Amino acid sequence: MDDFVDYYELMQISPNAEPQTIQRVYKMLAARCHPDNPETGDVAKFLELQKAYNILSDPDQRAAYDAHQKSEQTQPLPIFEMKEFVVGIDVEVNRRLGMLCLLYNCRKTSPDHASLSLLDFEAKMALPREYLEFTVWYLREKDFVQRDERTSNFSITSEGVDFVESNLAANGIAKKLLRAANGSRSRPESDGEGAPPA
Repeated sequence: MDDFVDYYELMQISPNAEPQTIQRVYKMLAARCHPDNPETGDVAKFLELQKAYNILSDPDQRAAYDAHQKSEQTQPLPIFEMKEFVVGIDVEVNRRLGMLCLLYNCRKTSPDHASLSLLDFEAKMALPREYLEFTVWYLREKDFVQRDERTSNFSITSEGVDFVESNLAANGIAKKLLRAANGSRSRPESDGEGAPPA
């Protein structure tokens, strides 16, 4: 499987961003990551940003990239194939955290469309609806997610955001989930770390 990088997420912009926005954000991030910057220089990230900018600033390349991105988004995220989401005592806890991380990134990157349907979760997590109903019930009861009665989509609440962020420091699986939800299609290595109880 090719590693797919979501350039919109990398640049922290909407897929609908105007060319001027792409250029402005690129200049800001490139200055921050430039290898000559002694405090925040990052060669690898700088090169990835250059690649992202070159593709997103060219209308033909951007159109081809957008089509590829759309096909990638219909595929399950490889992280959900890890054993931590299929077997073991922490399966349900990890699924809750997985769902919250997907919604967290959705809220962060697309505030105007910051929700996902149960069908979206099935596709991204490669799990049938029956496996997710208990997860959704629990997250709603804890007020970590809310459901839009008009669309039936789910979005993360501020309590859900706090829960995700409070688990980042101590939880390896949470970091992997956020990276995966950010759009990286690379297959994660399982390190056996589980999520803490919710």
